[in-house]
Parts: sequence; structure tokens; C-alpha cells
Amino acid sequence: MSEYIVNTKYGKVKGYLRDGRIEYLGIPYAKPPVGKLRFKRAQEPEPWDGVFDAKEYGPEAIQNDEGKDKGSEDCLTINVQRPAEGEKLPVFVYIHGGGYTTGAACVPLYNGKHFADDGLVFVSFQYRMSVLGFYDFTTYPGGEDFDSNCGISDQIMAMRWIRDNIKAFGGDPGNVTINGESAGGATVVNMLAMPAVKGIFQKAIVQSGLPNCVCTHKTARQNMDLYLEGMGMTEQDIPKLKEMDPFALLKGVAYVAERHQYKNPGMFLPGPVIDDLLPKRPIDAIREGSADGVKLIIGTNLHEGTMFVHPEKTGFPNSWSMVAEMLEKNGHAEAIPRVIDHYHPSKNDRFTKFKAQAEFSMSTVPPITENFEQEGAYPFIAFATDYAFQMPSVKVAEAQRKYTKDVWMYRYEYITRSGWETGWLSSHAFELPLSFANMDFDFSRFVFKDEPEEVLRGLIQEIHGSWVRFAKTGDPNPEWLRFAGYDSPVRIFDRESKTVRLDRSELMRVWDDMRFYEGE
Repeated sequence: MSEYIVNTKYGKVKGYLRDGRIEYLGIPYAKPPVGKLRFKRAQEPEPWDGVFDAKEYGPEAIQNDEGKDKGSEDCLTINVQRPAEGEKLPVFVYIHGGGYTTGAACVPLYNGKHFADDGLVFVSFQYRMSVLGFYDFTTYPGGEDFDSNCGISDQIMAMRWIRDNIKAFGGDPGNVTINGESAGGATVVNMLAMPAVKGIFQKAIVQSGLPNCVCTHKTARQNMDLYLEGMGMTEQDIPKLKEMDPFALLKGVAYVAERHQYKNPGMFLPGPVIDDLLPKRPIDAIREGSADGVKLIIGTNLHEGTMFVHPEKTGFPNSWSMVAEMLEKNGHAEAIPRVIDHYHPSKNDRFTKFKAQAEFSMSTVPPITENFEQEGAYPFIAFATDYAFQMPSVKVAEAQRKYTKDVWMYRYEYITRSGWETGWLSSHAFELPLSFANMDFDFSRFVFKDEPEEVLRGLIQEIHGSWVRFAKTGDPNPEWLRFAGYDSPVRIFDRESKTVRLDRSELMRVWDDMRFYEGE
């Protein structure tokens, strides 16, 4: 097995040959953030003697997933999967999503085996989430013993590990693509804006990211007050958080998740705060050239908002009065008529398309009836899709194209039989099995059961194939025209994928450059 031992900056690592690829799993990329390092930013790992046995994934970060506590504070590990042969191979880094509260690099859906089979060095890593990674206690008395953006510091440390070590694994440190979905996509946008990782990657793919998922220390504190309320604590008790059982800390997280949207409608929590690691709103930094020269693919799914019509699960505003409150709280009261009018069924053809295309019952989608009693949830699905995903993603593309001609946008529109029957339509994360080409997984089977094999093969070639070509050559598809403004070509991933002109000028006029909780 000596041929699978590599020398890293911190010591030797032993990998394993599996199904024609070499895997190195669970490698420490930072000191365990335990004890005195809880709520502190990531630090470089201590070098080790001997050979680290990289046989299996490290533990997930501390989290509560569907009522089950799991994970470990000692979670900062990185994984590398590579072809059995080759040197100076393109590097593909995937950053998992999960709302900064759940998820892990070791989830079977995120196995990078097919990227490695296609000639890439695939990298993934765990990072701290939720209260341990993205809650900000620095403004409280005793806050000097806490750091902000601990989860972001983990991500920075992982990227620096890749820069310093990936050559030993056969990767080309000068040809690195980063990719993420949902909170992982938001992380990719943040990395476009962060000075600490500038130059470590050359290409980026954002899938259904939330570019507005940042806030100020002031806004974060409002929700930290709510967290303390949920914990039955006061600000004088803040130091106790350093000593408590890590799973006990999650009690307040659940409390915040249930209540914070009714205090600050439309806020995404948890998430990064603007500080020295993330000095500006990402969109502002990108507009100023923070990611000069980085090639970018960015896109969304047609019905991202279906995940938000279950407010008891997501905490997103569940009425148009809450939407109005969100706009008013952020100083945009004048935009309330304009925004709500835009989503009236008579003004938006997406709702007629819903009805024209419907072949199965939509009765499982809970109705959002305020103002639009005849149309139920449809207008609100569109509102949530645009507010959280489409509108800010278009802004990022528009900002970045000033610094590189190589910007592409896509929209995933494929609706499966399951999507119709359940009411999820073409929802958030539904493209992930296709981008990973991982169809033998519970979520994949739920989304794509009974779908024609030839259609799925075509979509995998379109999406996964485009990601691989982009990582290798910097161009995803000769038929995919570059983004050229709000009235611009977009690649539509569907039963028959194609590039079409999609005019979003009116959408961007309606939203203008409104700021929400991420800026003062």
C-alpha cells in the first residue's frame, strides 16, 4: 500500500484504492475546536508522527437533524478522492449545504466518486455549523472569549490546506474549482468576496445559493438575545456556553428556528456576520472586483420557494403581511405595493404555466391564501424563489461579469412525476443527484422514481458533464452562451435542455437594490 501514502505539510497520510480510485478520508485540517478552542476560530493542526490512516470519513459537525442529535465537536476533517493515475489534475472542491445547521461532507449524496472517475481530484470537508459555527456572541459582556464567523474560519482553513497540500494528491493548485449548493452556494459567494481565500481558486459554481445570507453584528445580536431566551439564560450567563455539553447548546437553536422569523421576517439564520473575515456585503465586494478574473457558473431552480411554503419547517414568512413587515423593517415601505403587485397572478405568467402544466394533484401544497385566495401557494412560491435565490443570484452574475467575460447562468426546470404528485415541483436541491450523478440514494429515488432512464442520462450529461468540463477547460458547454445582462441567454436544464434568452429586467426593477438584514 506504500504507493498510496502521501506527504502533507502536517505528516504522512495513507489512502485506499476503491473501485479504481484512491480515497483519503477524514484527514484533520485544523486543531480540534474543543475545550478552550470552542467558539474560537480554526487553528492549524499539529503535525503528527507516523502515518495517518485515512480510511473513513470523520464525524459530522454537531447538529440536530430531524429530531436526532448527532456529530462531534472534533469534526474538522477533509476528504480527497482522485483517479488511480495522473498528476496535476484539475481540483474540484464541494462545500455542502444544510442551512448552516445540518449536513455533512460524508452524506452519500455528496460522494465525489463520479468526479474522480471523470479525471478530477475531488475534495470535500466538514465545518462547524449552527451555534458553534455561525452564532455571534462577541458583542456581549465576556464576548472577548468568543470569535465571530468560526464556521467561515474553518472554511478558510480548509481552502488553505488545499492550497498547501493538494499537489501531493495529484491535484493542480493552479486549477481549482469550488462548488456548493444552498448554504454551500452561499459560502462560494462569500469566498468570492473574502480576501483570505483570494487566489486559491480560479473557478466557482453556485447552485441555489443565498447571496444575502449575511448580517451585521447588530442584527445578529437581536437573534442571539432570542437564543439566550430559549436557553433560559441571560447575557451574564454567556461564559457558561463554553462549558456546557455541546448538544445542550442546540436547545436554543431550535427555539430561534421556531420564532426568529416572526421577529425579523425574511431573515436567514444562522449565517455569517460582516467582520474582518467578511469585511463587506458579498455583493458589494464582488462589485468592487474582489473576485477579479474568477470564472463563474451560477443558477437556481424554478420552484425553490416550494420549500418555504412549509413555514413550520423553514420559518420563512408565511403571509403577505409578513412580507410587508419585512420590507418595512428594512426601510423599503415604498416598495410594498410594487413587490406584492408583481406577484399577483394576473401579472405573472408563472402562475398560468403552473395550471397549464399540472397533470397531478397539488393538494399536498398548503395554501397561502392571504390576498390571493384563488391561487393558493403559487404566488408565494414565486416570491420566495425570487427573494432568496433568483434575484440575488442575478445580481452576483451581473457584478462579476464586469471583471471576467466568463460568467454563465442556468435554471433547473425539470419537474418529475414525484415533483407533481408531492407538490414540490422543481424544488430546492432537486438537481443535486444529477450534478453528482449519484442516483442510488434515498433522496435521489424520491425525486426521480419512475423517470425515463434516457431523460436522466441526458440530464446527468448536461449538469454533471458541464461541471466536469468547466473544471477541466473553463467552459461548461459550447452551446451555453455567456451571461450578458438581465436580458441574457440562460441554460435551461429540463427534459430537453437548451439555451434561451430570459429577460429578467422587470424582476430586477421590482427588487431594485433593496438591502435587508445583511446591511445597514
